[in-house]
Amino acid sequence: MPLHQTLLDFLFPRRSLLGVEGGWVTEDEFYELKSYPVILDHAHLKSVDIHSLDRVVASADYEQLPLLKRAIHTFKYRRMRAMGPVLGQLLMPASGLLQREPAPVLCPVPLHWTRRFFRGFNQAEILANVVSYETGWDTNTLLLVRNRPTGHQAWRGREERFKAVNGAFIAYGNVPESVVLIDDLFTTGATLDACAKVLKAAGAKQVQALVVARG
Repeated sequence: MPLHQTLLDFLFPRRSLLGVEGGWVTEDEFYELKSYPVILDHAHLKSVDIHSLDRVVASADYEQLPLLKRAIHTFKYRRMRAMGPVLGQLLMPASGLLQREPAPVLCPVPLHWTRRFFRGFNQAEILANVVSYETGWDTNTLLLVRNRPTGHQAWRGREERFKAVNGAFIAYGNVPESVVLIDDLFTTGATLDACAKVLKAAGAKQVQALVVARG
C-alpha cells in the first residue's frame, strides 16, 4: 500500500456503510446489497409524462433498501470511487431485463464539466464500465454532452426538474439504433427523458435506461 494511503488511513480511518472501521463495504454489507429489479415499461412511463424513454430497469427500490441508499450517497457525495464496482455489480441481474436486440450501446448520463471537476469522476461512467465488461456491450461516453450546468436536481420539485434539464443535452456523432442510458438513480425521470429525447431526435429508435435504484 502506498505510504500516503497508509497515512490517510491512519488519520482518517475508512468506515463502512454501517460504520465498521477498515473498508468502505464489509462482507456482510456486500451481501445485504441485493438486486430486486424493478421494471418501468413504456405504458407506465407515459402515464407519468415520460415520453421518450422506452423502458427503465432499476436494480432495486431506493426507499426500501436503506443500505443501498447510503451506498449511493457515499459513492456520489463522499466521492468514493471504490463504491462504483460494488454498485455496478448490482446492475447485472437488472440488465437481463432490458431489450437486447439489436445489441445496445451504453451511454452514461453526462455531467457538466464543472460538476465532474468538483466530484473528480462521473459516477455513471464507472457504472457503465462495469456493465460493459460483464455484457460485452460497447460504451460511448461521447454520444451526449451536458451543455450547461443544471444544478442539484435532488433539491427541486418535479416541475422544476423538468424545466432545469430542458435543452441541457446535445447528441454527437452517429447515434446507434439502440441505446441504454446508465445512471445511479431514477426519481422523476426528468434527466433520463431529456437525454432520450435528444438521442431519438438524432436517430435512435430505442432508448432504455439502467439504473441502480428507483427513487
